[in-house]
Amino acid sequence: MIIVKNLKRYYGTGETAVKALRGVSFEIKKGEFVAIMGASGSGKTTLLRILALLDDATEGEYTIRGLQVSSLPEAERSYYRLTQVGYVFQDYALINEMSAAENVYVLSMMEGKSRKESYETALEALDKVGLKGKHNRVPDELSGGEKQRVAIARAIAKKPDILFADEPCANLDTNNSKQVLDVFKELNEKYGQTIVMVTHEPWHTEYVDRVITLEDGSLVSDEKKRR
Repeated sequence: MIIVKNLKRYYGTGETAVKALRGVSFEIKKGEFVAIMGASGSGKTTLLRILALLDDATEGEYTIRGLQVSSLPEAERSYYRLTQVGYVFQDYALINEMSAAENVYVLSMMEGKSRKESYETALEALDKVGLKGKHNRVPDELSGGEKQRVAIARAIAKKPDILFADEPCANLDTNNSKQVLDVFKELNEKYGQTIVMVTHEPWHTEYVDRVITLEDGSLVSDEKKRR
């Protein structure tokens, strides 16, 4: 499903260039739940942002379902990102003045769907993440774990091919982290959602199929897990 070949990302030029990624290659199959790990500065968030089409690679190829997305014009990349890719930020990125449902359906409306269809899609997504009945609550009325689940619902409402998550539990305590990871696990196992998650917590790997580890911009291990 995902094929990455010799992906590089440099910031700056010449001898002072920062080499965030130094030629990373791997494949991810449909329905896999993959964790990307590594120390701070290892390149894991840079890699995730490139995979989610939020940043450009300096060199290399990146394809999803046979489409070489790394070479798409910017307008097509933006449309693909809006309609085919889900992204969960570690800081929730919710609009405080909007209800949970409104935070979810705003992206559907950006795709051109009607308010009614967008609202129904939002309720379905919120139900999937365990927030049925809380659709009218604003972020200040939700716990940290519930806020992150709203962010997940927003990402999955459009039924994306791949769900990317950048340290989604970074701002959560252990209990809320487990609740969020349980949601990811259910999405993966029950609905076959492909998930690529950046994390730095070793215990999070209990939930995943594979762990890709980066060090100084290079892939140093690719380990399959047993669940």
